[in-house]
Amino acid sequence: KYSTINFIFEKNIMYPTYYYGFEKLEVWKDARELVKFTYDITTKFPKNEMYCLTNQMKRAAISICSNLSKGSGRNTSKDQAHFYQMSYSSLLELLNQFYIAFDLEYIEVNDLEQVKLYVFKVSNKINALRKNILKHNAQT
Repeated sequence: KYSTINFIFEKNIMYPTYYYGFEKLEVWKDARELVKFTYDITTKFPKNEMYCLTNQMKRAAISICSNLSKGSGRNTSKDQAHFYQMSYSSLLELLNQFYIAFDLEYIEVNDLEQVKLYVFKVSNKINALRKNILKHNAQT
């Protein structure tokens, strides 16, 4: 009744080869890199920002991935597209917060440029995914 689960190793971590839908999404993987980048950058922020900008940035970054995973688990194309749109909105929120961090001189221009590259990459993939979902819905 149950199939054997095979495992793969990546960076000395064992993963089952069975994936949930969102784990197969390249955009979700890219968004996880952005989460790590955000966490790394915010460790350099002043301690008085821990519960303000730092917290908001981390929550926005996590929200990108979370909404991608939630969307992949929805049954209708409309619901999926809604969560992908929420993910895109969180991405723009995070970019705005990086601009604020730059204005406050918490990050350097090269950090801002790096995050803009992440945002460009992730936003294009989110938009393509959303359009594909809606296009598929229109055809059925």
